[in-house]
Amino acid sequence: MQFIRRQNPIRISNPTLAGLWYAFVWMIVGALCLSLLLWLSSFEEQKLSAYTYVIHSISSFIGGFVSGKRSGNKGWLQGGLTGLLYGLCVILIGFLALDTSLSLSNVFMLSIAFSLGAFGGIFGVNVRK
Repeated sequence: MQFIRRQNPIRISNPTLAGLWYAFVWMIVGALCLSLLLWLSSFEEQKLSAYTYVIHSISSFIGGFVSGKRSGNKGWLQGGLTGLLYGLCVILIGFLALDTSLSLSNVFMLSIAFSLGAFGGIFGVNVRK
């Protein structure tokens, strides 16, 4: 791991942006895994929406964890903010790219993303460096 850090000296110093970066990386990895699962097996597209929520939940938690770990204090706030921004970005992308309408389920998704990000931030602050 130290070898990679020496080769790539760019480090995001803002904890919220670092958490968002990690959240989006994990979302891309999860989307790639789901795409491969859909392509290589007899997986049905109707079951895909439940798995996308799982991927978004994991991504929000990991983003909050990284954000809380990098902040060092108030992990719930940093993680919750990261989860909230992640949820807003996902809703905005869905609104612009897929032409979906805004609904009450979006508010529910934002509250879940905030909660999971805050929960990850709590864990992230308490992890030793």
